[in-house]
Amino acid sequence: MRTFIVLLVVSCLALALAKHEEGHAPAHYKFEYGVHDPHTHDVKSQWEHRDGHHLTGAYKMKEADGTVRVVEYVSDPHGGFQAVVKRIGYAKHPAHYGHHKGHGGEGGESYVGVTHWGQKH
Repeated sequence: MRTFIVLLVVSCLALALAKHEEGHAPAHYKFEYGVHDPHTHDVKSQWEHRDGHHLTGAYKMKEADGTVRVVEYVSDPHGGFQAVVKRIGYAKHPAHYGHHKGHGGEGGESYVGVTHWGQKH
């Protein structure tokens, strides 16, 4: 009877260790989604692909100022997280309305370009 109990405990431990190592296997997945809501003017999309420790992805969204932000990113154990942020288009700034002198008038425009951002582990 003792031999049976010892074998049962050893079998359970072996199974638990096998499941534990299984849970630490590198992840593999792909996903993407998009939103285009004409009522709220929410326009955005994202995709991402992970193959083990290597990750690539991007997202795009329409900003309130009329520009489109595009972020493309990669991550791996050697290079860390690297992202390139682009803003496409010209920002449209609304006119300010008010009752005080000096407020009101025309809105303006501005242009923004590309920002590189990264962090090495």
